[in-house]
Amino acid sequence: MARARAPQHPQQAGPRAGEGPVRSRVALRVNGRTYALDLDNRVTLLDALRELLDLTGSKKGCDHGQCGACTVLVDGRRANSCLLLAVTLDASEITTVEGLAASDGALSPLQKAFLEYDAFQCGYCTPGQLCSAVGMLREAAAGHPSCVTDAATAADTAHPAALTPEEIAERLSGNLCRCGAYNAITRAVAACAATEAPDQAPRRPRT
Repeated sequence: MARARAPQHPQQAGPRAGEGPVRSRVALRVNGRTYALDLDNRVTLLDALRELLDLTGSKKGCDHGQCGACTVLVDGRRANSCLLLAVTLDASEITTVEGLAASDGALSPLQKAFLEYDAFQCGYCTPGQLCSAVGMLREAAAGHPSCVTDAATAADTAHPAALTPEEIAERLSGNLCRCGAYNAITRAVAACAATEAPDQAPRRPRT
């Protein structure tokens, strides 16, 4: 009896000799400024920001989307830049921590609150915490519930979500703090939410 043969799978063709990685031309809009870049398609947004644009505020922590140190805003929504391929963001509006302050260098209300409430120690996670908090305040203002929002409040999406300490902690739970300054971060965000209407992050002038 003839033996059954294992199914044969065609070998995937590797890169041909002399061929390099696939590259694309992209226009990245970062903090109100457009950068024309020729990128290896494998480059993450985080690496493009840090290595090519010298915007080193966004930090590389775990590089697996688990710590939140690399959080930026993409079209107004918070995202882990270590998980995004830069070539997929052509013409998207990207805001990093460097773009939260006004064009004259004046700090945003949230940045001032972080200073006032001592919401950081070593500062490594602070850029991601700030960007995440900006996105979270917008989400709450739009009435988006979290998993700790009670059912009655969650159903009322026409009004801003109440930002209790529990809500803030849950909504920022994707951002880890190496120094454990969570209580101060919560107080800073709560103070900003109580005094400032969330708005679009300030944009730098187009150049």
